[in-house]
Order: sequence, then structure tokens, then C-alpha cells
Amino acid sequence: MHRAVNLVLMVLMMTVSTAPAARSGEVSIFSDLAGEPVQIETHTGNGRWLVVMIWASDCHICNQEAAAYERFHRAQADNGIDVLGISMDGAEKTAAARTFVERHDLTYPNIIGEPGMVSLHYQSVTGEPLRGTPTFVIYDPSGRLAAAQAGAVPPESIERFVARKKAGKPGGQ
Repeated sequence: MHRAVNLVLMVLMMTVSTAPAARSGEVSIFSDLAGEPVQIETHTGNGRWLVVMIWASDCHICNQEAAAYERFHRAQADNGIDVLGISMDGAEKTAAARTFVERHDLTYPNIIGEPGMVSLHYQSVTGEPLRGTPTFVIYDPSGRLAAAQAGAVPPESIERFVARKKAGKPGGQ
């Protein structure tokens, strides 16, 4: 059963939208957890893969996945893969977002946006509506959308996906 779930997740992650990513120079809809404006484009297109986890502090699955993605971040730092968290908690729940980051001892960058704006950004990038949290978005080293997937995704599935893309194998293009 676990293998079948991983296979379904990989097939879904290989379905890529061709919608253009947000353009540089747009007004920032995100901020860091200290309230300073942040452009997501500063994290993409820098020659490294970027795995984005869209989360909410009250999301049960997000809380379960956080430790695994911290381990993934640490293990993949030297392999050209970065992790970025995007909280959908919004300004009113910034304290809850900070608590989430502290509770899970997350060392990868985390930014925050208003739920509606995060959803609109996701739709502008993928061409699909945001279905909930967690949701994962993967950008290739040039900053192009490589995959998007709603729901829990084991880090090992992302490792295999990126490895196939790097190797240029079928299902990885």
C-alpha cells in the first residue's frame, strides 16, 4: 500500500503546469516572520532546486511533516536542494507561525502571507487552485516550476523526483 501511495504521488508530481511564475519586481505578498517584505523570486533560479512547503500552524499534517523536512533540508543542503516554508497563517497569526518554526526547530527559511494571497500566488504559478496544506511546489535550478503536489509528500519521493530530473530520465522531465 505504501509503495502504491508513493507511486501515485510521484505520478502526480510529474504533472507540471506551464503557467509562468510570478515576475520579478511585483509587489511582495510575503514577508519574513519579522514582518520584512520578501520576494519568493529571491529563493528561486539561483542554480539550486527549491522545495517549497506551504503550511499552516494549525495543520495536523504540516506539524507531522515539519521534522522530516528539517532533516531533508539538512541532508540535501550539499546536494543542491533548498527548502522554503510558506506559512498561510497571515499577519494575525504571525505568533503562531513563529511558534511552529520554533517548536519544530526549523532552520530553513520560512515566510508568511495572507491565506488568500498565498492561494492566488499558488494559482498564478501552477494554474491550479490551492487545495489545502500542506502543499509542495518544486522549482528547478533555473527557477522554473518543476512540480506541484497537494498533501503529504515523503521527502524520499522528492529526492527520487529530483534525481530523475537531474539524470534526464523519463518521468523526470
